[in-house]
Amino acid sequence: MKILGVIGGLGPEATAYFLRLLTAMSDAGTDQEHMETIIYSKPSIPDRTRYILGESSQSPVPAMMQAGERLRGAGAQVLAIPCVTAHYFRRELEEKLQIPILDGIEETACYLEKEKIRRAGILATDGTIQGRVVQNALEAHGISCAVPSPVNQKKIMYLIYDQMKAGKKADLELLRQAGDDLKEQKAEVILLACTELSLLKRDFPLQAGYLDILDVLARNAVQTCHRLRKEYERLITT
Repeated sequence: MKILGVIGGLGPEATAYFLRLLTAMSDAGTDQEHMETIIYSKPSIPDRTRYILGESSQSPVPAMMQAGERLRGAGAQVLAIPCVTAHYFRRELEEKLQIPILDGIEETACYLEKEKIRRAGILATDGTIQGRVVQNALEAHGISCAVPSPVNQKKIMYLIYDQMKAGKKADLELLRQAGDDLKEQKAEVILLACTELSLLKRDFPLQAGYLDILDVLARNAVQTCHRLRKEYERLITT
């Protein structure tokens, strides 16, 4: 089995949930049969969305590089970053660190293609959407994309930053309104493309037709470093 390194803290609770997913998805009957994982939680990494949008001059790459180097030095053979927006920098980091970094976005595109999905809605940060982090991968697989209207995108950003990241109670109505917007745009599946939104899926039942990219990344990590439980072969909510 390969040793997985996790660049975490983006945000901290999403990293903790990612470890929970890895544990749940692993086909292990004892403690000793679980995969070896090294986590470096570094919440001081500068905000990814603000940098992508040009609202900050602080690139998150040097701090993520530092975390990746420490993980590699500790024995990690493959890395994962449980933050969708941070995938904007994945290729650059992989080239500089010279260690494989799992691509949760490409895996999601492959999964949707296998499921014969032709149009997907995206709920994500402004950085993810404007940086086309998800759209480019999906469109390369022949999958068209829908994004929320500007009004509903503001609601999603408020939900992510002012509620989830701030540790406040989440208003699920904001998620529902944005989701309905995407369904009206003929989205066959709605992607939770922000790990803060993954926490909502953890805590509350969602309607049918949602796919959490954090689930896809965790599944890919388990398949790469261990063995997957059969019940996690399909991930779209029903």
